[in-house]
Amino acid sequence: MNRRSALSKILLLTGATTLTVTSYKGYQWFKKPDLDFIIKQKYLIEALAETIIPKTDTPGAKEAGVAVIILILLKDCTSRSSQNKFIEGLKELINYSYSQYSKSYVDCLAEEQKNILSHFQKKGKPFKGIIGKVQNKYLGKSFYHTLAEYTTFAYCTSELGATQGLSYVLIPGRYNGCIPLEKNQKGWATK
Repeated sequence: MNRRSALSKILLLTGATTLTVTSYKGYQWFKKPDLDFIIKQKYLIEALAETIIPKTDTPGAKEAGVAVIILILLKDCTSRSSQNKFIEGLKELINYSYSQYSKSYVDCLAEEQKNILSHFQKKGKPFKGIIGKVQNKYLGKSFYHTLAEYTTFAYCTSELGATQGLSYVLIPGRYNGCIPLEKNQKGWATK
């Protein structure tokens, strides 16, 4: 009888702990997001976007002004859980950069910024298959996934990104679905 009693207490305690942790995480993901915090971090988001799409012979993300578009997308087009995950990830990134390099992300060298961002890329990698799709839909996308997606979208739809970063033909000719790319040719901005 003591064994049954002990097992039932252990199961009850485990269930209560799991429920408590799940409820807390659920609250963290679905609470009202602190959008003012994101707006105050515009320069950090600009530096993160520049790390993803740096300036080379084509304009970088900072020059294309993607931070403003990312802020609009986060505010107006992102689910509540993804907004909260983005805010949580941004705070973790700030703490991580101070703990690893004793300075803010913006003040870090380019190689240090790449290391920080690759840490969060590995950390935010979603599960594969249907589990990953369910995770993204119901629990929200990870910080890095949202950042990379919005940076790419904002860059490719900006004037500088579409005209100088990608090959752009204002009025394309006839449609030909199989044109081989020439050596060192940019990707097409139009479909």
